[in-house]
Amino acid sequence: MLHIYCPHCAEYREEEEFHCAGQAHIARPLDPEACSDQEWGEYLFFRKNPRGLHHELWVHAAGCRKFFNMTRDTQTYEIKEVYKIGEQPSVVAE
Repeated sequence: MLHIYCPHCAEYREEEEFHCAGQAHIARPLDPEACSDQEWGEYLFFRKNPRGLHHELWVHAAGCRKFFNMTRDTQTYEIKEVYKIGEQPSVVAE
């Protein structure tokens, strides 16, 4: 079981309190009305799923209910860092 640090609560909690919400740092199109169906579909549904380091969006669902980002190794499940929305990661993933 993972013990995840919530940057908002400032404490480690069991992973059952959290939910992964997918890939982090996805920019919403500036003008969604101008997007083609293909562009909008790619924004909504196509995400990277790499083996190795990956930036993910998480929510502390059974706690403070706030979102944050995590850099995690998808092969070893090792959490490299946790940081608030709007902050930049210090660990670079491809």
